[in-house]
Amino acid sequence: MSKIRIIPVIMLLAVLLVGLQGCYKVTTFVVAGGTEVTEEVSLTKDIQPIFNNSCNSSGCHNAGGLKPDLSEGNSFNALTNGGYINQETPEESELYLWLSGERSTAMPPSGTQNPSNINQLVLAWIKQGANNN
Repeated sequence: MSKIRIIPVIMLLAVLLVGLQGCYKVTTFVVAGGTEVTEEVSLTKDIQPIFNNSCNSSGCHNAGGLKPDLSEGNSFNALTNGGYINQETPEESELYLWLSGERSTAMPPSGTQNPSNINQLVLAWIKQGANNN
């Protein structure tokens, strides 16, 4: 085989190798302000602690409180079965709209809006499939 034929084959293999390395990457998107979320967002590790700290305490979004029930073990079903997640247009998800203050007063109603990183983390979770992970 001549050098002329080997070079395109090597180049093709290099392109395939580089291209295949990106196939396992979790969904990446750029949020307003240029922040990228590239890691997998977990309901259990990332989102539920937000709910525990800000939403399901003080008789708000807990069992027997306001809907949706965002208590641990109940939040996934409450959000997915209650129509709070829009997988086709994640930015129109009720959960995201309430957190960001686009539906009414930003939740939680502590007088200040959520830091955008919390809102964007929730949006990333929805865009990545709103998995029960």
